Amino acid sequence: MTGPTIAVHHVRAVLGGARRAGLDTVPLLQAAGIAPLLLGDDRARVAADRFARLVKELHRATDDEFLGLGPRPSRRGTFAMMGLACVGCPDLGTALERAVRFYGLFPGGPEMAVTMPCRNGEPRVPDRDDRDIRDASPARPAEFSLLSDLRPYPEGTFLAESVLIIWHRLSSWLIGRHIPLSDVCFVHPAPAHAHEYELLFDCAVRFGAPRTAAVFDARWLAAPVVQDEAALAAMLRRAPADLLSRREYGTTFTERVRRTLAPALRSPGPARLPEAAEVAARLAVSPATLRRRLQAEGTSYQRLKDAVRRDAAISALAAGREPIAALAARLGFSEDTAFHRAFRRWTGTTPGAYRLHPSAPALPGQQS
Repeated sequence: MTGPTIAVHHVRAVLGGARRAGLDTVPLLQAAGIAPLLLGDDRARVAADRFARLVKELHRATDDEFLGLGPRPSRRGTFAMMGLACVGCPDLGTALERAVRFYGLFPGGPEMAVTMPCRNGEPRVPDRDDRDIRDASPARPAEFSLLSDLRPYPEGTFLAESVLIIWHRLSSWLIGRHIPLSDVCFVHPAPAHAHEYELLFDCAVRFGAPRTAAVFDARWLAAPVVQDEAALAAMLRRAPADLLSRREYGTTFTERVRRTLAPALRSPGPARLPEAAEVAARLAVSPATLRRRLQAEGTSYQRLKDAVRRDAAISALAAGREPIAALAARLGFSEDTAFHRAFRRWTGTTPGAYRLHPSAPALPGQQS
């Protein structure tokens, strides 16, 4: 699997509930194909499929869909029943209203809301027969918000972030189209890894805001729900991988450049990543415009080249099927030592630390 990797901060956070429950997290990490030693390095990262497998292992171990991170447990199967309530809805607005009401039935669960401004600017909750939503004027913002303040709880900020991510992925899945977000904001202060969030949400992310919310064009509320119970069952079998993935992203220049670079690393021969001028030509902009747009998004072409190589290396090392020398050559390094130096610079450790331990079980579809 090639794609953006997950910062070790998120791995530590997702384990918090299991630790407080007295569970041994080492077997859980090994079952997910994550080397436990990586948790000690702030620069470490894990492949996205490994993180998804860890979440699934934690669901089983904690018997809690909130993984022990929330005020109260959410019994396994709750999300599936909420999904059944949503797939029968005519449109996304009705589905989200139903999802919010469903979770409102359980004391201690995160309190959520879907709102949009009235024509006088005052916010309100959408009604299923609301013609203003169905015929919303262009660029009228709607908002999915988390009303519960989870900051007093350990890893509460991580849970708040996860609620917005899962909601956004679920909404896009329900209508079969990626819903672009215009703004995401959190009440908690910016963490040390704040730069990760624009990649997660593909939009500007603000911290220390008055509320935790994701803002999008209200016209999406009129989009028809295209999934059915059979599709829901298939999605749940793959969960949480489908809901943690970032399908159809790519509206920022950062993501467009990543999508341009990634295919060069999939070929068996030595990779030759295109120069900035080549990428600019493919995106139909000048090199100066590309440089300026990436700078405005807080990155650079060189940083993106390094990130794409790093993520491809981590995914390949976790899969464990490619010798390190062959991997180094495929990623375009002239010698192993150059690859080792670059990998240590990217992650703070050696490529060998990312190899799956021989005693750990293989993931589905992985050769043992």
